[in-house]
Amino acid sequence: MRILLIQGANMEYLGHRQPELYGTTTADELDAILRADAAERDIGLEILYTNLEGEAISAIYAAVRNGTDGLLMNPAGFLYAGYALRDCLKAVPLPYIEIHMTNIDARGMHSVTASEAMGMITGLGVNSYRLALDTMYRHLGAGR
Repeated sequence: MRILLIQGANMEYLGHRQPELYGTTTADELDAILRADAAERDIGLEILYTNLEGEAISAIYAAVRNGTDGLLMNPAGFLYAGYALRDCLKAVPLPYIEIHMTNIDARGMHSVTASEAMGMITGLGVNSYRLALDTMYRHLGAGR
């Protein structure tokens, strides 16, 4: 099983920016947690951090061509105006779970990409990612 995690705009600075919202876990620490969770389930997990919407789109199309089974993504800064990203998600056959560390509804935000997700996990910090990984694992049939 192969899963792609895309971390959108500004996520590379996790642990340093607005710790009152996002906590103090760094991007490297989060990656280590998720790689350990993936290894326990024999999941091949690719993680991409990008501040460029087009790069995220290219990675999604490449994932489809390479036989990736599922997509997890925190669109982060792309959630406001990521219409091209939304159109990409609409076009591909990958199951997609959207992740947000904070409760974006409570913060008055609306994600333009969420309409293409099979589900969205928000507001649980690092655990949002862990739950999304486990949910995708189960969705793809390996956790049953």
